[in-house]
Amino acid sequence: MDKLLIFGGRPLKGAITISGAKNAVLPIMAAALLSSGIHFLKRVPRLRDVFTMAELLKRMGAEIEIKNNICSINTRKISKFEASYDLVKTMRASILVLGPLVARFGKAKVSLPGGCAIGARPVNLHIVGLEKMGATIILEEGYIVAKANRLKGTKIYFDIPTVTGTENIMMAATLAKGLTIIENAAKEPEIVDLANYLISMGAKIKGAGTSIIEIEGVSELIPPDSYEVIPDRIEAGTFMAIAGATGGDILIKGCKTNLLDAVILKMKDAGVVFKETPEGLRVIGPKRPNAVDIKTMPYPGFPTDMQAQFMAMMAIANGTSVIKETIFENRFMHVAELRRFGADISVEGNTATVKGVKKLKGAPVMATDLRASASLVIAALIAEGKTIVDRIYHLDRGYEELDKKLISLGAKIERIK
Repeated sequence: MDKLLIFGGRPLKGAITISGAKNAVLPIMAAALLSSGIHFLKRVPRLRDVFTMAELLKRMGAEIEIKNNICSINTRKISKFEASYDLVKTMRASILVLGPLVARFGKAKVSLPGGCAIGARPVNLHIVGLEKMGATIILEEGYIVAKANRLKGTKIYFDIPTVTGTENIMMAATLAKGLTIIENAAKEPEIVDLANYLISMGAKIKGAGTSIIEIEGVSELIPPDSYEVIPDRIEAGTFMAIAGATGGDILIKGCKTNLLDAVILKMKDAGVVFKETPEGLRVIGPKRPNAVDIKTMPYPGFPTDMQAQFMAMMAIANGTSVIKETIFENRFMHVAELRRFGADISVEGNTATVKGVKKLKGAPVMATDLRASASLVIAALIAEGKTIVDRIYHLDRGYEELDKKLISLGAKIERIK
């Protein structure tokens, strides 16, 4: 199992380019199941989760090649309609094949999902939505078994905004008969990117990015000539936190700043300086950040996927910050590991109080989930001395060659096999 050996205390300077968005490319890969043909996707990050989704589609009969961040998916020979437990347990995004399989083939058998242990993320909203569209669904030995003739358009209201639930129902509705309306839909940019991809295949979708999405079903979808996935806003935000925490000066290329308004505003409050340039966004960190309070919220609020990274920056801030997590109940598992660096953090319920200290010291730590692993890397970059970050397979699930990008900025990092 790989580890990272990091020698901290160095301000990072230079330029990096943001990779394609993990949370956009995974549903888009699943959406390829909706039409027969060859799909060409550009700016596909080489990530553990992407390779897991590719393997899942291969087992169904798809032919897939990923080369130079271009992915081709041939869906002409899909013959199996099952997502098995051994793959789904490692990546909950596997649930995204459920809607497309039922919509196009009328049947699916998908294991109940796994993934990061950051709290309960139930799939009941996916199931209820598909049942309202006419699917018959039973839970059998840990699998969701769904059958339908042609799905029918209907009105679906989500009790809480769900990203993957919105994506699954939106994909299913593209081939349903009639109009489907999703109310209280999630608004994330990755949902808009999926909608744009579906529209490029001939789907009729209005309102993606708002709380009400309308999908008029069509009889057939056709792969576009090619499609480029949006840049990863969470990777961009992570590098902003790295610059802010280390007192660095980083030029972030390929970053869509309008997707990160909440993060940038809080970073500015912390003393981080942003400068738009023709080459990209220049992010300059202060000598020591100011303490800033945050509260995670669904998009366009402060993203839960940036909470851990921001907390690592607040660990050395001047003052005390209060961080409230409202999305996932177990998303403070990185706190215990940050304390090993000397961070002063206390947790009560869904609120963490971070009293900034002047310095952190390197320590052996262990990643518990994807974004927690990023926070530990940030803390290691701040800390004096040597840090070993264990279980970085979490990191490889969502960041493309993060260690190499950091080395290019002047970090002293070694991957230990």
